[in-house]
Amino acid sequence: MARTKFDRQVDETAESVAFVIGRFLAGRPLRGERKTDATFWRKGTRVLPKVVEGHVSRSSYRAGWQRLTFRISGLAATGAGGYWTLWKNQDATFAAVRDVWENPDPAIATAQTGGIGLVSAAAVGGAVYGLATRKRREFMREWVTPLHEALAVPLGMSELTDPRRYLHIPRNFSDDDAEIRIDVPAHMRFNEDLVADLIVKKLALENVSFTWRRAGRDTHVIVKKRQAPPKMLRLSDPGVREILAKMPESAPLIGFGAGKKKVSVDLDADSPHVLISAGTGGGKSTILRTICCQFIHNGAHAYVLDFKRISHTWARGVPGVTYCRDIAEIHDALIRLAQEGQRRIRLAEQMADDVLEREPWRVGPRLVILLEEVNATMGQLKRYWAKIRESGDPKESPAVDALAEILFMGRQVRLHVLLVAQSATARAIGGPEMRENFSTRILVRYTLNAWRMLVPEVSPIPMPSQHNGRVQVVTRGRAQETQVLNLSNEEAREWAMSGIHSKGTAGPSLHQPPVPAAPPDDFAGACNTHAQEIPPTPATEPPASNRDLAAEARSLTPSPSPATPADTAAAATSPVQPAPADDHQELGLREAYDQHLSETIASLAALRWARANDPEFPAPVGKRGTAFLYRIGDLKKWARNRPRAATGTTDLD
Repeated sequence: MARTKFDRQVDETAESVAFVIGRFLAGRPLRGERKTDATFWRKGTRVLPKVVEGHVSRSSYRAGWQRLTFRISGLAATGAGGYWTLWKNQDATFAAVRDVWENPDPAIATAQTGGIGLVSAAAVGGAVYGLATRKRREFMREWVTPLHEALAVPLGMSELTDPRRYLHIPRNFSDDDAEIRIDVPAHMRFNEDLVADLIVKKLALENVSFTWRRAGRDTHVIVKKRQAPPKMLRLSDPGVREILAKMPESAPLIGFGAGKKKVSVDLDADSPHVLISAGTGGGKSTILRTICCQFIHNGAHAYVLDFKRISHTWARGVPGVTYCRDIAEIHDALIRLAQEGQRRIRLAEQMADDVLEREPWRVGPRLVILLEEVNATMGQLKRYWAKIRESGDPKESPAVDALAEILFMGRQVRLHVLLVAQSATARAIGGPEMRENFSTRILVRYTLNAWRMLVPEVSPIPMPSQHNGRVQVVTRGRAQETQVLNLSNEEAREWAMSGIHSKGTAGPSLHQPPVPAAPPDDFAGACNTHAQEIPPTPATEPPASNRDLAAEARSLTPSPSPATPADTAAAATSPVQPAPADDHQELGLREAYDQHLSETIASLAALRWARANDPEFPAPVGKRGTAFLYRIGDLKKWARNRPRAATGTTDLD
């Protein structure tokens, strides 16, 4: 008897059911299509090359015994639940079905309420899951998936392979002790050097080692850092103090890189200004403290423009430091610093080129400007100018224009800006052209957007580290991972006061040009902060020290030079500066005010009020009858660094 079409369909269906049952019990895919290299006992790591299209589910990567366990557990749970519902509570079940059949309205209302509740719960659960996995998704999108796309062809793997199955990359892979494992095909028909090069480039790694396991079925490579920066760097560490003392005057130490390599920035050769970009708690003040105290140690004068007033308490009272806290003081200081830069440019014009290159200190002492929180400070400067400007004044704040002038001035005038910003946008700094003056940029705890905005020329973007004090110093298109030298407030203050300014000299006023000095006979001896002060030469020559320009300003007058009309007009309009007195002279409060403090203190009553209420007012050093005597140098130092009202001066005495 001939077989009918129905018989053949029955046979094919029975055969398909038998195959499905066999695949079910064997833990194989029910459709029979094997997409990964998973076996019954081993998980899959990659998609088979023959699979060229279609989605590969996660279950395809599971081992056969895991799929079988899940299937049997699901059947058992379903059967047990059905048995409990139908047989153990059959009366209640039949009664509920009968009630729904006879009166469906309550059941429909309950179903609607339950449906709304389920949808709301699903929406809340989805939102919570999305927030909880946001960082993981960003990590996959920015790092893991691009590496998979680069390695798929060299390793001979399908691009449909789930990268999480063979790329085991921890989220903190940039940390010192992190370990990256990559499972590679056992056939080893790929170029190991090419694979290693792609891993280094796509993950922005430096100084890493590759450990290959080639024997057996478990073939993989382990990537670890070979030489990492130190986990912590302090002044008390062996050899750090000696290294700090030997750093060049123009190149302060920032920290150590891989292999304890010194990382510094030369403000005379590399970049006259430094930009620091970091979020709150990223250690911006620590970086500034480390750099600035070294400049002060070597004789530079620092202007701390700190609108927050408490970011650099270590600098209060340090010789050579002017601390500007109020927005009015910051406004005036920027204007006068720009005027000082213009004066130095005119002075440099009168010098021969070879003299300026050989003796850059002739234009004046190095001035370092610490500008804290530029995002908030720039806004405050604009609002302050809008409040005090009068009819006929320019609309733009002259302090903002002065900052732009300082940034555009070359390194020859020895004015350097250390600028700090949480988000160094062009609008915050004053324009993209101003931001381009910072060829050295220090980034810490940065976002991908901040990196692309500030250093787009450096690619790939290194993974930001959460390690305290770990930064990226970018100079000349190269990023160098660095552990910043962590100086405490006491250590920074001690280092700043142990240098050139420890002789008790004060810096020249911005209105009074410093006197050019002759070069020392022994430059190495002049750079030694422990050497004795070189005695002045006869009156016909300037003193042989290029490190104590403040002493020159007190003891000498500039040699006559041809005066230009602009210089003559400036001299006619500038105030006459009184001759500096001996800072060790001891006077009473009224005498000190009349002779030395009347230009910086509003009245004698204000000086007496400060003596009674200011805890930082200098202590008396003697007594004449019933009147206390004070050292003039102490009073002038207090006057420079005291908290002042909106009207005041930021001049160095």
